Amino acid sequence: MSDSSAATSGSEGPRRVQAVVALRVLEVMRDRDLPVELLEDEDPTRTIPRRFGLSDVVERQIRAYQEDVRRRVKLSDGEVRDLLRLVIRRPDGPEVMHEVGRLLAGRERPAPWVRMLPQRLRYRAARSTARKQLRRLFGRPIGGFAVAPFAIEGRALMFIESDPGGDACYILSGFCQEILGRVLGGTAEVRHTRCQALGDELCRWEGALVEPAAGVAAGEGRGSEDVARGSEDAGNPGTDGG
Repeated sequence: MSDSSAATSGSEGPRRVQAVVALRVLEVMRDRDLPVELLEDEDPTRTIPRRFGLSDVVERQIRAYQEDVRRRVKLSDGEVRDLLRLVIRRPDGPEVMHEVGRLLAGRERPAPWVRMLPQRLRYRAARSTARKQLRRLFGRPIGGFAVAPFAIEGRALMFIESDPGGDACYILSGFCQEILGRVLGGTAEVRHTRCQALGDELCRWEGALVEPAAGVAAGEGRGSEDVARGSEDAGNPGTDGG
């Protein structure tokens, strides 16, 4: 691993992925490797076995990516794939990927009036938000929305290219869960119901609100109008162009 702004060998394809994607990957690994509790006079460099997330090279790379984010430097798919392959070697790889996705969704809240809309319109807002943010983060569309309140499908996405085992797909699971919960208001659940890594023809994520927050407009259920409205951006399952 070398400073991203100086790395040229090993990069593949156009530089279109925002550096914050790589930054969040390393930050989550570092934070998960921190000890849960330390005594006041304890020196973790001596008493705790050195983990990769706490290594000097990771800390240097985090600082480099922070500078890349500030300068709005873009990364190649190859550089991001290499980082994701570091994660899948870890026993907590799926948890790391899921948390990275949640962080990439950001923390910005929608306008208060959005949560007072009928549920079908809030699902539409969630789809629009997810589509725009994914395109901004990865420099291209990531999949496409199917006919459902909230379902993303795609083939040959960069997550599969990074990890043929499918763990990297948890990035999109965490991302969608955070977007749904924030826009709809409450606790959301996202299931990765189909995966190319498991032999399916495509990857599919399905999400729904499972527990509305207090003060959020009551849902209307999923009637025929929901299905019709849910198809405004549907079509053939997309690829990410990678």
